[in-house]
This record gives sequence, C-alpha cells and structure tokens, in this order.
Amino acid sequence: MKKNYIIAGLAIFVIIVLSPFWFNMVTTPMAAPKPELLGKAATTKKCVLDKYDMRANHMSLLDTWRDSVVRSSDRKYTAANGHSFNMSLSTGENSCLGCHEDKAKFCDSCHTYASVTPYCWECHTNPKEIQ
Repeated sequence: MKKNYIIAGLAIFVIIVLSPFWFNMVTTPMAAPKPELLGKAATTKKCVLDKYDMRANHMSLLDTWRDSVVRSSDRKYTAANGHSFNMSLSTGENSCLGCHEDKAKFCDSCHTYASVTPYCWECHTNPKEIQ
C-alpha cells in the first residue's frame, strides 16, 4: 500500500518539476525585436562596429566611451573601418542619436524585450523627449 503512495508522490513530483520545460516546449517564444533603422542610420550603413558586435557589446563600448570622455576628455573614437565618431549619446553629427534618431523604436524596443533598464538616461536626456 505504501509503495503505491510513494510511486504516486514521485510521479507528481516529476510532473511538477518538469512542467516549466514542457510549457516552454509547447509555447512559442516571442521573437526578439529588430531595431528599426530610420533616417540617417538607414541610408549611411556605417556604424562604430558591425551589427553583430554592436548587439552583443554595445554596453561595454558605451562604458569604455564614458570612461574615456569623463576621465580623459577624449571625445573622438576612430573605428576599425577608419570612420571617426563622437563619443556621445546625444543628437549631433556622428553620434549615437545623430544616426539612430528615434530612441523609442531603436533602443527601447530591445531593452523592453530584454527587461533591461539602462542607467544611461539617468544623466543623458533625449532631446526629442524634452520637446
């Protein structure tokens, strides 16, 4: 009699433990959003790094830039492709938001998907949000 209770308890335990895996196999995961390239970014086709490196390493790059600008007052970055960029998030020639004009469609869509809240915007303001 106790043997039946033990087997039933083990079966229920296995079902409960494995249920998240079965749920993920049955449901379709939401695809990661692709950042929209608008305006200058859509036509220029040049960036600091290639798109795969930017997707994987943009936060490290921005941290390095922050340290370089704040500690060394160095505001120019020359990429491996020879192009020169301003180390700045704000709008302006050859800066991040200078090409990627719409923060909501470019930055926020991926950050929301990844449940990431970057601390960049605690100090920096997006000029389009001020207007």
